[in-house]
Amino acid sequence: MFLGFDHLEQMLERASKNASDGYPPYNIEQVSPTTLRITLAVAGFMMDDLHITQEDNQLVIRGRQGDDGQGRVFLHRGIAARQFQKAFVMAEGIEIGGAWMDNGLLHIELHRPQPEVRVRKIEIAKGPSILDRGAPVVDVPGMRKQHVVRVIDDE
Repeated sequence: MFLGFDHLEQMLERASKNASDGYPPYNIEQVSPTTLRITLAVAGFMMDDLHITQEDNQLVIRGRQGDDGQGRVFLHRGIAARQFQKAFVMAEGIEIGGAWMDNGLLHIELHRPQPEVRVRKIEIAKGPSILDRGAPVVDVPGMRKQHVVRVIDDE
């Protein structure tokens, strides 16, 4: 039984919306046991054309190229110049370490701190007896009734 995962359906819904578009292509690699790296192929984009934000538990990367006002005429345009938005849903505690561009690739470093093992002992307390709780006495037919006898000492 999982408790407190009510928002899981919303996260899966957001992730499925983003999975339909494969542009730009990306890799996710595990660099170390606590570090992940997302690499997006953003050929043709300059650093000023890209924006990375963290919105709650989502990493959102947006790309929008400026208009090419130089009057260039393309006979074939195979390098995509369209805008994009790519979102990654992050688990609790994931921290963004930084981002850099290298040879048309945008790299984003994510750190997952090791969770500390928490062990907590729960003490079992002796509960009050039935008579202390004021529970009703049930008269069961065929049972001898018990009488409480108190001895009062004169001394």
